[in-house]
Amino acid sequence: MVTRSGNRAGTKLGRRFEQALLFAHRQHAGQTRKGTPTPYISHLLGVAGLVLEAGGDEDLAIAALLHDVVEDCGGIPMLEEVRRRFGERVAHVVEGCTDTCLDPKPPWRRRKENYVRHLRRADADTHLVSAADKLHNARHTLSDYFQDGEVIWTRFHGKRQGTLWYYRALLREFRRRRPNRLVNELERVVLQLESAVRQEAQRRFRRR
Repeated sequence: MVTRSGNRAGTKLGRRFEQALLFAHRQHAGQTRKGTPTPYISHLLGVAGLVLEAGGDEDLAIAALLHDVVEDCGGIPMLEEVRRRFGERVAHVVEGCTDTCLDPKPPWRRRKENYVRHLRRADADTHLVSAADKLHNARHTLSDYFQDGEVIWTRFHGKRQGTLWYYRALLREFRRRRPNRLVNELERVVLQLESAVRQEAQRRFRRR
């Protein structure tokens, strides 16, 4: 049953959420998910949905919609625009989900190592949105791996080894606090992905 308030926590989404959705759509217009023709807004909507399902409020749902806008659409000036439009709390979480504000971006491994260290100091709001982001990405990585196999790693800067390392490193940091439903599911998805990769490696070894 769907209640008028939207979820069990009673979160109500108003005009600010509508404005954030339009803002995200305009800023990410023309962008697609890695290696696919899928509009990037699908990821942002998915992350916002996960945040709401985990009990996040409107500010956190807005931050979920905007979590990539600084990194991919304008750096520090974009962060200030987010702060002006949607407030300090939203901007704080968006900044906390951003692994670089620089263009061009620093090398992939350095950025990810820095972000993992950042999570150790990040607050609960940032952890919730970040975990939703990583879970949504991991779900798609697993689904794409089952469909397309090893070729998917060509889409990622970290390739297979780096991507699996990053998911594991993120899990360690998320689990330093009491795990929530998002972190628990992220662990299940990462375990499935690692298992699928091992099974594929074994199949390839037997074919030699």
